[in-house]
Amino acid sequence: MHELLTNMIHKRLQVYPLHSSVTLEEQNNVFLSPVPGYRKIILSTNIAESSVTVPDVKYVIDFCLTRTLVCDEDTNYQSLRLSWASKTSCDQRKGRAGRVSKGYCYRLIPRDFWDSAIPDHVVPEMLRCPLGSTILKVKLLDMGEPRALLATALSPPSLSDIERTILLLKEVGALAVSGQREDENPHDGELTFLGRVLAQLPVSQQLGKLVVLGHVFGCLDECLIIAAALSLKNFFTMPFRQHLDGYRNKVHFSGSSRSDCLALVEAFRAWQACRQRGELRRPKDELDWGRLNYIQIKRIREVAELYEELKNRISQFNMFVGPHHPVLDQEYPYKQRFILQVVLAGAFYPNYFTFGQPDEEMAVRELAGKDPKTTVVLKHIPPYGFLYYKQLQSLFRQCGQVKSIVFDGAKAFVEFSRNPTERFKTLPAVNLAVKMSQLKVSLELSVHAAEEIEGKVQGGSVSKLRNTRVNVDFQKQTVDPMQVSFNTLDRPRTVADLLLTIDVTEVVEVGHFWGYRIDERNAELLKQLTAEINRLELVPLPIHPHPDLVCLAPFTDYNKESYFRAQILYVSGNSAEVFFVDYGNRSHVDLDLLREIPCQFLELPFQALEFKICKMRPSAKSLICGEHWSGGAHGRFAALVGGCPLLVKVFSIVHSVLHVDVYRYSGAQDAVNVRDVLIREGYAELAEESYESKQSYEVLKGFFAKSVDTMPDGSVSSPLKDDEKHLLRILLESFASNRLGAPNCKAVLHGPFNPYELKCHSLTRISKFRCVWIEKESINSVVISDSPADLHQRMLVAASLSVNETGSTMLLRETSLMPHIPGLPALLSMLFAPVMELRVDREGKCYTGVLCGLGWNSATEAPILPEHDIELAFDVRLNVEDIVEINILRAAINKLVCDGPNGSKYLGPERIAQLQENARQKLLGLFCRLKPREKITPQWHEKPYEWNQVDPRLIMEQAEPEGSPGKSTSLYQLHTPVVLSP
Repeated sequence: MHELLTNMIHKRLQVYPLHSSVTLEEQNNVFLSPVPGYRKIILSTNIAESSVTVPDVKYVIDFCLTRTLVCDEDTNYQSLRLSWASKTSCDQRKGRAGRVSKGYCYRLIPRDFWDSAIPDHVVPEMLRCPLGSTILKVKLLDMGEPRALLATALSPPSLSDIERTILLLKEVGALAVSGQREDENPHDGELTFLGRVLAQLPVSQQLGKLVVLGHVFGCLDECLIIAAALSLKNFFTMPFRQHLDGYRNKVHFSGSSRSDCLALVEAFRAWQACRQRGELRRPKDELDWGRLNYIQIKRIREVAELYEELKNRISQFNMFVGPHHPVLDQEYPYKQRFILQVVLAGAFYPNYFTFGQPDEEMAVRELAGKDPKTTVVLKHIPPYGFLYYKQLQSLFRQCGQVKSIVFDGAKAFVEFSRNPTERFKTLPAVNLAVKMSQLKVSLELSVHAAEEIEGKVQGGSVSKLRNTRVNVDFQKQTVDPMQVSFNTLDRPRTVADLLLTIDVTEVVEVGHFWGYRIDERNAELLKQLTAEINRLELVPLPIHPHPDLVCLAPFTDYNKESYFRAQILYVSGNSAEVFFVDYGNRSHVDLDLLREIPCQFLELPFQALEFKICKMRPSAKSLICGEHWSGGAHGRFAALVGGCPLLVKVFSIVHSVLHVDVYRYSGAQDAVNVRDVLIREGYAELAEESYESKQSYEVLKGFFAKSVDTMPDGSVSSPLKDDEKHLLRILLESFASNRLGAPNCKAVLHGPFNPYELKCHSLTRISKFRCVWIEKESINSVVISDSPADLHQRMLVAASLSVNETGSTMLLRETSLMPHIPGLPALLSMLFAPVMELRVDREGKCYTGVLCGLGWNSATEAPILPEHDIELAFDVRLNVEDIVEINILRAAINKLVCDGPNGSKYLGPERIAQLQENARQKLLGLFCRLKPREKITPQWHEKPYEWNQVDPRLIMEQAEPEGSPGKSTSLYQLHTPVVLSP
């Protein structure tokens, strides 16, 4: 409605939205007096019912509707349902008008409907909201079953609501779980230590559990910040019409964690650090900092107050935030981040989600062979779309530097510039471009009708260009027709042989590096090129240096300074970092020393080669202990490829990157395969190559099986192509000189799209086939696959869920994308599930999967909480030792969250620190292994979600924990492994 009203050009209207998500500054706009001659319209939710009074309101138009927070009967997830407001609420709304002069209220319903259907009062909160906190407080009173005490309330909740809440409290760990014990009471349960803590905290049960698990694993401070931030309104702002900037800022705070929760931590700590340094002493400075970082200062202050209150409340349970000591371990920040991600998964169980796999073959066709990590697709491009390339470039300027645009019929492929010294990943610019589509940002071009163009230029002969594929290269500043072909299937011009001898000049990351060929032919070519460049009289740059510009830059080698071809990476002050495109190294150069590159030197292909070791990915240890690769892995790889020439065997060429096997010769020893060394030492593991790489491998194999001399040269110009170039130049000149006149049509583009964008689905039984949406404010509202060939499940955890009115769609909030570790979803589900049952193959020789949940009732043989059961098929080999490790870790958690005379309330600080370190090491040890778990093809159980499928004689019963005969109030019961056949 806001968009419709603001687009009414001939109406003199000032339209202001007013709801809880708009910033405080935007909320204050409703109090401004309208410009003379304009009418002020406020579009408000029921926030204005009693919270806000705007003095100059004269008319209230009431739809008599409200969104009420209720619990979905099927899932127990909260849902904002649209329903009729009560008469008392409508009367409150009527009171918004006529505060300082006569007012009017128009209710958009019939009078008889008001009398017969509109309720007098709202439904009491106890009958529509979760009962968790209420039941925990009742349990603390120790006055019998909660249902008996709640029955005395003025509006007692239904028995089914109480039963469901009891089960949910058992799932979270606030009430003890006994698996399938026959005396399990569905209306009651024993209060655990966690339950006692949750009853004292002014946050939801899952956020309270987050705090307790943070204490167990030594990340209490971060968990307190997250719990405080998620309990209040989000302090990140996404201002109207600045949503993309707000999203970019939030992504910046999250770093590479892909977690909304970690973004909250980093933003809060940045604000704290600025205050401690005295940078925000004046209120204006603090407000300016907030505007710059898209943070609402009032709300972040409220988070700070709740953070302090939570810290004080948990101190009565012997939980304290430890002092921050400097840590010598360089891997500590990365390990801490991983542990915090695991703690989030534990606190928000079972809000687990995974992603579908993109169809690589279809995606490659959709992108016409362009690099998915740098490219987005636009559709509904008008005829002769290449004329409007500058308009298109300006539309994407807010996303990143556009390198090229390929126009192909009604499609356009927008490619963003990639820094050659950054690791392979989907560019932030691609994520932002896809985000524009999600936000429905209008992409509109001012264009000429095709008939008008054909009628005014060359007597209509330009109509031949209607379906021509045109490439606009912003780096080389050229607009040329191009052949229709997939990049991965092009004739490989970058190499003349599959075996190359190279020198490595720049290591980007493990397995990714730049170098140049050192054979006699290439050495002579580089020598001649350098001599020709330095023979000329070079002139300064005619334009100001900017990233992506190709120029000439000086480099001193053997005490002799010469100029070489270079690409500018960054400009900072009076210097720039440049990348030498013929050698692959980089250097800092004064701006005054940069020179213009003559046109003839742009035509020769760049001689530096980019390499990637094929069939290799980081091990779980490398992912956990570093930024994609650990520091140890970086050091080892640099030692392996540095100091001597290398022999590389080309496997494939994908988007100009050579996927290779790398061999190092050291002395008289045989060649050493670098990938094999990294795998043997636990830094890497084997991986599948992508579909594009496999296709390129087949093409190369066929190409080099024939004589290179007999292959046709694809670079030879044809008369037809020359004719297209001539027509293209005429058309572009006519457009630039305004001979076509002013554009008189509008073209609305569809997109941008990326076929590798992932859609997620729930792992729980009740929601498995529901549509899943991630809220647009979340960092993970756009997830694009970096490794589509890796078929292992990727896991997403949501802090909170809600469903739409029909229950068909789930909305996820505050999400965290877990590291891409094989087997991670299964291991985390087993670690934090109250009860699990292992699946075995028909021969009983190996585990194939697991069913996680609250277990089953042995009397009725029915699942206790079937809606939240999670059925998983293993994609890595797990054995009895893994189950034992999980049980040891669950026992380590129990030691820090237990009642009794030896409970955690009575432990000294040294003993607590010792137990915390033990829990941390056990957790890291579960994932960081020298030899990775064997990959297997998932086998789904023939009876999914069915409990009691294991022969009782094969179940290894666990011994009762010491000192707890009978009823146990431990947070986690130990799982029962299944004996496997030899």
